[in-house]
Amino acid sequence: MEAKGGLTRASGGGCWVSAEEIEKWMEAAMQMAKEALENIEVPVGCLMVYNNEVVGKGRNEVNQTKNATRHAEMVAIDQALDWCRQNGKSPSEVFECTVLYVTVEPCIMCAAALRLMKIPLVVYGCQNERFGGCGSVLDIASADLPNTGTPFQVT
Repeated sequence: MEAKGGLTRASGGGCWVSAEEIEKWMEAAMQMAKEALENIEVPVGCLMVYNNEVVGKGRNEVNQTKNATRHAEMVAIDQALDWCRQNGKSPSEVFECTVLYVTVEPCIMCAAALRLMKIPLVVYGCQNERFGGCGSVLDIASADLPNTGTPFQVT
């Protein structure tokens, strides 16, 4: 990760984010987490931002759907894929310049999905000491894992 004049950039990518953008998008992710809590879910919320536009957002929906894969990040990925279809954009083009803002460090499953989708930068609010996939338990984000997508930067 590179920092310059208050901006953060994922290495190898053209995706720059400012401290102001991080604060703005994390506040919106916190609102998604509050919505999850109000719906008796683990309070995690996230946004996928491409060219300063939210293309996917999610909150945990595991209890509501009775589906253990419906973590906030997976919901947001599905929404971003729908956005790509509706806007005639290539998912690889979009995901390679999308920043994920999430309230809690992605779990191992979600970190692997983000890596496969080639998300260059993940900004999270707090560590996930039980299931964290960005360094707290395993470092899926930057580990040398052949044939498993592209490592991503974390802040």
